[in-house]
Amino acid sequence: MTPTVAMDQQEQVSARDLLSDADLTPGDLALIFDLAERVKASPGAYSRALAGKQLAMIFEKPSLRTRTTFEVGMTSMGGHAIYLDHTKPRLGERESIKDVARNLERWVDGIVARTYAHQAVVELAGNASIPVVNALTDLYHPCQAVSDFFTLREKFGRLRGLKFAFIGDGNNVCHSLMLTGAKLGVSVRVATPAGFEPKPEVTEEARAAGRSASASPQLFHDPFEAVAGAQVVYTDVWASMGQEFAAHLRSQVFAPFQVNNTLMATACRDAVFMHCLPAHRGQEVTDSVLDSNRSIVYDQAENRLHVQKAILMLLMQAETR
Repeated sequence: MTPTVAMDQQEQVSARDLLSDADLTPGDLALIFDLAERVKASPGAYSRALAGKQLAMIFEKPSLRTRTTFEVGMTSMGGHAIYLDHTKPRLGERESIKDVARNLERWVDGIVARTYAHQAVVELAGNASIPVVNALTDLYHPCQAVSDFFTLREKFGRLRGLKFAFIGDGNNVCHSLMLTGAKLGVSVRVATPAGFEPKPEVTEEARAAGRSASASPQLFHDPFEAVAGAQVVYTDVWASMGQEFAAHLRSQVFAPFQVNNTLMATACRDAVFMHCLPAHRGQEVTDSVLDSNRSIVYDQAENRLHVQKAILMLLMQAETR
């Protein structure tokens, strides 16, 4: 690919937007991985890939990795990112989401949105003629999942057949890992306390997506059963953004699901530990695991930059064709 011109027809994802993991086919994921690998190896070759392009970033929630990687990604490819703080008021409160979308499409070339309600990004995409990327909603976190599996491909040299255990809350990250994993041949084993399982409709969607690859997710209530023999052990915070009011209660319910040395000892010897961050040290994971040589959490964080650059190129350059 010549980075200063639009990509050819073979380097375009099938979706116009990235709203959930359901938008990406296995072929799309392979395309993103291959482009991200090239971008990571030779970032300077893509310094003008999005020259003159403008990206609006709508954030209802705080962010370190997502905001920084999207802004750095756009700047390093010759574009510009505009941060729109919607923590107060929330998106749709000052003016309708439809009007926000129809204004932005006149000024910018793409929208990245980090919202509470998933319907907000759906409505943005439905009213904007430019690409919309989900940078996290309460339902999905597709950029995180795609980057995580890219990181695992780097580590293990393959994805299909990996034994992957997710321990904790059946939240947005869990949903995306199940869906994307199923398409890549990775069966995600999810262990949660009773009543905190991933949404049944998402679980069924992941099972349907994974049938052809024999990679249906499995649900457990015993973290040791889920982790036994796993090559990947993944956890996330017990109370997601917006659930802080329940943090104390959740800390008691989830205490047996802490990822510590005892739990990691039941995984494979070459098992890696993953966390999407930020981590609450001493809660969902101990320092001894998070800071160990098995932890690849900072590789995950770095790869958010390379994978999201690939996603932006594939979506935003396709708009120029």
